[in-house]
Amino acid sequence: MPELLWDDVKGSLDLEGEGCLPDVWVTGTTVQDWKAVLDLIVASGWRSEYSEGGVVMPLPRAGEVLSRSADAECADLRVWPTPDVLAIFRFESAEEIGFDVDLRELQGQERLDVLCGFLRAIGRRLGKSVVMTPEGDWERNHPVLGFDVESDQMVLLTEPQVS
Repeated sequence: MPELLWDDVKGSLDLEGEGCLPDVWVTGTTVQDWKAVLDLIVASGWRSEYSEGGVVMPLPRAGEVLSRSADAECADLRVWPTPDVLAIFRFESAEEIGFDVDLRELQGQERLDVLCGFLRAIGRRLGKSVVMTPEGDWERNHPVLGFDVESDQMVLLTEPQVS
């Protein structure tokens, strides 16, 4: 049985209320944590595509990406845990790992299970909690759901919405 049920979560994953691209965060990270996530992506066989300024290129080591100059082209890593679910990682800081997911791709129990498996895999690999917040919630005041490292499970962090 899934840890999170679509019927309990769907109101919290509202396309209009949360924005289409919620942010996912792991805080308190290091370059080694980024390396661990990149290794997980490769080991899991998830399709991925690294680019700088829109130009696709081979994935460099985590330390190289994170030590690029401030005026360097924007670097991102697109990861498909399944062919129809995309996560876009941004290499903004060694101190936190951040990426976006698209709620339009995450409707229904099957897609929620993909998201949960993806967040759980990252959280377990790092031994850290993973939290999803609404698009643009930079202060992270309104967490929606996440992987709780203490309980080793996915949790809903808002009250279930009745639709």
